[in-house]
Amino acid sequence: MVKGFAPVSRKSSLSNLQLCVPPTVDPGEIDRAARLLRAGRLVAFPTETVYGLGANALDAEAVARIYAVKGRPATSPLIVHVASIEMAQSLVANWPELAERLARRFWPGPLTLVLPKQREKQPAIPDIVTAGLPTVGLRMPAHPVALALIQAAGVPLAAPSANRFTELSPTTAEHVHRSLASEVDLILDGGPCTVGIESTVLSLAEPGPILLRPGGISRTELEEIIGPLDSAQDAPTGAHPSPGMHPRHYSPTTTLYMATNGRLPEEGPGIYLQYQHPPSRPDVILRQMPQSAAEYAAALYEVLHQADAGHYNWIAVDLPPHTPDWEAVHDRLRRAASNS
Repeated sequence: MVKGFAPVSRKSSLSNLQLCVPPTVDPGEIDRAARLLRAGRLVAFPTETVYGLGANALDAEAVARIYAVKGRPATSPLIVHVASIEMAQSLVANWPELAERLARRFWPGPLTLVLPKQREKQPAIPDIVTAGLPTVGLRMPAHPVALALIQAAGVPLAAPSANRFTELSPTTAEHVHRSLASEVDLILDGGPCTVGIESTVLSLAEPGPILLRPGGISRTELEEIIGPLDSAQDAPTGAHPSPGMHPRHYSPTTTLYMATNGRLPEEGPGIYLQYQHPPSRPDVILRQMPQSAAEYAAALYEVLHQADAGHYNWIAVDLPPHTPDWEAVHDRLRRAASNS
């Protein structure tokens, strides 16, 4: 156990979440992964959102490997994954009452809280993790493999999505294998991710809360607790306050278009992800998408991975409603599309 961190409590703010390893994961592999992380290596692991590419968040050299493997610019900070509220509190300069309320309500879960990081004592998060910013994004994942891994490693884990920068996020271990197999020391297979898109990122470092990235926790859910939310403007020059703020992101290799009323590109065969509007041409592969925002989000990256594997000329997406519960899906599609 690394000095400064107590063992993770078996209790959780989600009563139905059990801190145990699914039968598909050998507990010995968790211990092996923990040893690799403590030795400065990289381990891909499942969370409820997407698979993460993890390194010891307290080891600047290990974190530098993440940036090198992904081809990620130094201006894009990493989210730090913790296994308890107490671990999160040890990494920030202060833990406001609002952070406590949000963590008690949504952790473990797909909510990242951005707070001023502590610099006065050890352990401290290195600047490379936070793109040189004085803030750090923290979340407690709702996946038993992720929690067991952080607990076994005894350190917080810096972990962006386990894929090349700007490419499709992985929601299965096979997606990670295709993208980064030669660059990762171990891939833990915890099955498909259930949420399917990245976490919501909420900054508590300003006078009022700011939504930096929509994600697995909706704006509506947050506003029920903290009231109306401001949203971040376009990504600033220099370091970004949150991951996922680049204009181009989450992109399949195949050109992706956002379709209007079923209108499709003229060239060649393609695949149409239908929500409501039928396609304007019959010579397309049709994929019916789920009708609820949560089910759509859970399926989105897997469907796009499958479309990429089909080597179509294009992917066209019939846009779902522009309502608050669809905000994160629209964000991902807009950043992935060529005609956004």
